[in-house]
Amino acid sequence: MGLQRAWTRRGPLACLLWPLSLPFGLLAALRRAAYACGWLRSQRVAVPVVVVGNVVAGGAGKTPVVIAVVRHLQSRGWRVGVVSRGHGRRTDDGRPVIATSDPRDVGDEPLLIHQATGAPMQVDRDRVAAARTLLAREPGLQLIVSDDGLQHLALQRDVEICVFDDRGIGNGWLLPAGPLREPWPRRCDIVVHTGRQPAFAGFHAPRRLDDHAVDREGRRVPLADLAGRDGIVAVAGIAQPQRFFEMLAERGVRPHACIALPDHHDFDGWQPPTHTILLCTEKDAAKLRRVAPDALAVPLLLAPEPGFFSALDAQLSSRHGHQAA
Repeated sequence: MGLQRAWTRRGPLACLLWPLSLPFGLLAALRRAAYACGWLRSQRVAVPVVVVGNVVAGGAGKTPVVIAVVRHLQSRGWRVGVVSRGHGRRTDDGRPVIATSDPRDVGDEPLLIHQATGAPMQVDRDRVAAARTLLAREPGLQLIVSDDGLQHLALQRDVEICVFDDRGIGNGWLLPAGPLREPWPRRCDIVVHTGRQPAFAGFHAPRRLDDHAVDREGRRVPLADLAGRDGIVAVAGIAQPQRFFEMLAERGVRPHACIALPDHHDFDGWQPPTHTILLCTEKDAAKLRRVAPDALAVPLLLAPEPGFFSALDAQLSSRHGHQAA
């Protein structure tokens, strides 16, 4: 958290780290140049590819954007598959994601994406291999959405969507002096902001909590029924857990304890508090319920302005002429 605070301004710690950002920036530039010149091979797969990623380290709301993009494309008649590296998993090999997958093996975000969309999905550190494996397994697919991978230049893409939250580009410096994985601005087809106050031009897609929490059987518990209740504990193992706690408070749910854990926390050996109502994010639910089966997950909803989807449709139509089914 201290480093993330340092990334918001060009203060003493950021200035101390700035010299270390120079070799990081040089290596990133050399890598981009190597792909541009053909020294490193960038490969195209048999169908269009839409990459949803970010240039800022840490969560910016990318997973809800991926889910929204996949659902929209499905509604337009595309048969969509999804690939991801599967950050935070304990495995290194490529493998399919199915509804009963262990999130420790495929990653919590890929499992959430698959469960939310039903789209065929493959995780692999090599996204080209993931896409080709998925297409071989599901030959009817017409489009691949890459969860993250904006910097994975080995996979050629047709549309790039870059996601930001209220941090914008922070202090504007590269890692480790700032939050940027690569310099901004850079060429990008669509920019989307998931925060409350977009820092610069792009489409607005604010996030909010759903009106209900869900138990492991799919039963709904209205958040209004939890507002003002005693004995509630909130837990979040995401990039910005405080934002989840704030969103609960905005809905009138004020836990007597908020437990912030590292992003992709696996909950192995974690001892849940007893005699409480435990609230968590959807991303944490599958892993948390191994040790706390009664935990309630609160879905996160994304509400993109209509122009976002129109821009995506226009990009794909100009490149491939796909029409809605």
